[in-house]
Amino acid sequence: MFTKTIAASVVALSMAMVPATRVSADAGDFVAGAIIGGIVGHAATKQNQRKKAATRSYSTKKTYKPRLPSTQEGREIQASLNYFGFNAGSVDGQLGQRSRNAISSYQAYMGYPATGALTPFEQNLLISSYNRAQAGGYAVTQQIAATPEGTRGLLKTYRAELAGQTAAPVVTAVEPSTPAPQPQEPVVAALPNFLGGGAQQSLASHCNTVSLLTNSNGGFTTVASMSDPNVVLNEQFCLARTYAIAKSEDMIAKVQGFTPDQIATQCKQFGPAMQPFVAALALKPQAEVVSDVAGFILTTGMSPAQLQGTAKICMGVGYRTDDLDVALGSALMLYAMGDHVYGELMGHHLAQGFGTSKRVDAARVWYAEGIRAVDQGQAAVFAPGQPERTELLRKASLTVGGAAPAQPTVQPAALPTFGIVSD
Repeated sequence: MFTKTIAASVVALSMAMVPATRVSADAGDFVAGAIIGGIVGHAATKQNQRKKAATRSYSTKKTYKPRLPSTQEGREIQASLNYFGFNAGSVDGQLGQRSRNAISSYQAYMGYPATGALTPFEQNLLISSYNRAQAGGYAVTQQIAATPEGTRGLLKTYRAELAGQTAAPVVTAVEPSTPAPQPQEPVVAALPNFLGGGAQQSLASHCNTVSLLTNSNGGFTTVASMSDPNVVLNEQFCLARTYAIAKSEDMIAKVQGFTPDQIATQCKQFGPAMQPFVAALALKPQAEVVSDVAGFILTTGMSPAQLQGTAKICMGVGYRTDDLDVALGSALMLYAMGDHVYGELMGHHLAQGFGTSKRVDAARVWYAEGIRAVDQGQAAVFAPGQPERTELLRKASLTVGGAAPAQPTVQPAALPTFGIVSD
């Protein structure tokens, strides 16, 4: 949760670097030019400035400044609490006393200490459960009708599934006299991946394994030698990850006034801001996801150069630190600003199930858009020296999962609406 708005401009990085300037700040605050502050705090700052200006027209002695910031994260928490029947009031993004009371009620219902402040696990469970319920359609309506606790009961059902204690319930006639089993508290040290629906996976560890296999096989698979498209996509996924990290580190080295650790800390704040869009990857059509991200970009008030530089830096930081909300959120932002070659990354994540649910059908759409961008002249950003890489991706993405090679490229305008289907 972002409790402070970082002042001044954001580091503008595209092809050129603009040095940042240090200013006086309170203890614990970062310096002017902080990377993420403009993205997550711009809208709230602009609102504050308008209110200050209005106040000055009536009084020269003092100005009014809202005590609580309004954030996208706050709106997600409030909307989720209201959906599950914990009254947080209007969804304005300001987590005041009413919202804290609702959080305490949620915590008490789930058996957590009623502190009024969400832990990362409690917040992830709340928001991911809300997103899942919104996408579940009629199946969720049946689940709600089948549990004595109504909508709130979804929270305990989803928590039990995430902990691996029960399978997804099949909606049948329920004997009223039979009490539902009470799920046990999940072990935080083994938290599942809320976006992927399975155990939390490390992409860094996965790519280490892929690298060993590639070396054992004598190098990267070629178009002529390809027998397993999944092997090809894993090799190219990890190669793209390596290039993203290298590009980020090169840009960070040219930023003046910040240490790499400071930049990494601020990039970490980027994850919660982009998490709803990352979560939507496996649930919404590609065109709708891109439209949502583009709408978010407009609220930042930042120039394309600033946003592109920020996204390229944070994408590499996300991959280096295994924070896939940051990495995927950055890639989505670059794609929404017109760099469609980054569609390849969304394809990889969806095809392999890292950072999002595994959806090979949705992955092909993103792959097709990334490949089309290169075909239309956009410069390749990953392994540009590998001449047959585009054809390798094209062939592998069309055949992974048993699809026919002749399958046509999918146009975004004709995308179906994806939803979660209970097993």
